[in-house]
Amino acid sequence: MVDKAATVKVLVNSLKNVVNAFVPSGKIMQMVDEKLPSMLGNFPGPFEEEMKGIADVTGIPLGEIISFNIFYEFFTMCTSIITEDKKGHLLHGRNMDFGIFLGWNVNNNTWTVTEDLKPLTVNLDFQRNNKTVFKASSFAGYVGMLTGFKPGLFSLTLNERFSINGGYLGVLEWILGKKDAMWIGFITRSVLENSTSYEEAKNILTKTKLLAPAYFILGGNRSGEGCVITRERKDALDVYELAAKQGRWYVVETNYDRWKNPLFLDDRRTPAKMCLNRTTQENISFAALYDVLSTKPVLNKLTVFTTLMDVTRGRYETYLRDCPDPCIGW
Repeated sequence: MVDKAATVKVLVNSLKNVVNAFVPSGKIMQMVDEKLPSMLGNFPGPFEEEMKGIADVTGIPLGEIISFNIFYEFFTMCTSIITEDKKGHLLHGRNMDFGIFLGWNVNNNTWTVTEDLKPLTVNLDFQRNNKTVFKASSFAGYVGMLTGFKPGLFSLTLNERFSINGGYLGVLEWILGKKDAMWIGFITRSVLENSTSYEEAKNILTKTKLLAPAYFILGGNRSGEGCVITRERKDALDVYELAAKQGRWYVVETNYDRWKNPLFLDDRRTPAKMCLNRTTQENISFAALYDVLSTKPVLNKLTVFTTLMDVTRGRYETYLRDCPDPCIGW
């Protein structure tokens, strides 16, 4: 973490600049620095201790480290895909898109926060007794998880879901003292750390009360073990599973309910499905999945990294991305 401290400060300053652009008085950031640390006792372990440690190492005020972690609950615009080939072998890929409306650099046509996140991207190997428990791709300074897999067991990605009953209400309830729901980045990490099967992970992700709506994209280690769990804060609206024998050899999730049309300005779902159909089940592979995730607008100016996972073979790869012009902003 020490070697990333200066880069974390750059990102936090970018976020502060965005906030101060809307509230020039600086009172919002003053409140963050003064009030948020008093709420720390409400975070479950080990997240509280880790945020304190990050603040100590980086020299960044604890309130800003907390807000940095909360911030990930609201600005993820992602694409996740699970595929099953003719032999029943599963692959899981995702584009991590992040930073929409958080500062556009007119000089090089990029999102400021998206570019700040790239040098903070890290591959993590969580170990217990010198043995890997799970692997993940994340951002230095963030204690939750959005992308990861448990070798031989399951893979998991998290996509944001927009809803009227959204995460802002959940955070407000939490601040006001209602602590019966889980932060989505924390539950994802908890499942990766503690669950021992695809079915156990699916059960937890389907039933646990959350602070924010979300999509959990979960893959297993055998034919048919792949699904998109569409979550409201209190319960699951839908669990859409692979069914290769019925022709559903892939599932695709961006940031819209599968039974609704995506926003016409942000349709990544249709191009992704078109590419998969052209690839065919016979030809799906790591390289083919990477190509699908490299197709514009699935790849766009918000894309920080692409991760590819093969649970059965223990293969996990993450690539930092750039989207050369002409490229859509999201």
